[in-house]
Amino acid sequence: MSRDHRKLQVFQLARELALATYKATSGFPVEERFALQSQLRRGAVSVAANIVEGCARRTSGEYIHFLNVALGSAAEVDFLIELATDLGFIGKKESARLKEVTSHLVPALKGLVRALESDETSKSQKPKAESPR
Repeated sequence: MSRDHRKLQVFQLARELALATYKATSGFPVEERFALQSQLRRGAVSVAANIVEGCARRTSGEYIHFLNVALGSAAEVDFLIELATDLGFIGKKESARLKEVTSHLVPALKGLVRALESDETSKSQKPKAESPR
C-alpha cells in the first residue's frame, strides 16, 4: 500500500525541522562540523526520511516501525538542540524556533502511531467472514 507522505502533517513538520536545523547549524564552529553539527543535521533529516520510507512500505506494521524510528530521531534532535544551545552554538531565538517545531512534531508522530496501532488492533479483532462453500 503506497501512501503519499507529502499529505501528512508530520512530514511537513519534519521537513520544516530539517530545513530549520540546517540554517541554525550553519554557524557552528569548524571543529563541530563532524560532531554535533553533523549529528543534529543527520537526526533532523532522519525524521523526514523515515516518514517517507515508512509511507513506501507495504504493510501497516512496517509503516508503524518507520514512524517509531522517526519519533526516536525527533526526540534525539530535541535533546541535541538543547545541548547546542547550552554550549552556545545556537542562539536562544533559533533554539526556540526549533523547539517549537519539535514540540508539535513529537506529539503528532505519537498520535499517528497510536491511531495506526489502534486501527491495526481493531482490524485483527474483527471476525473474519466465512467463505462460501
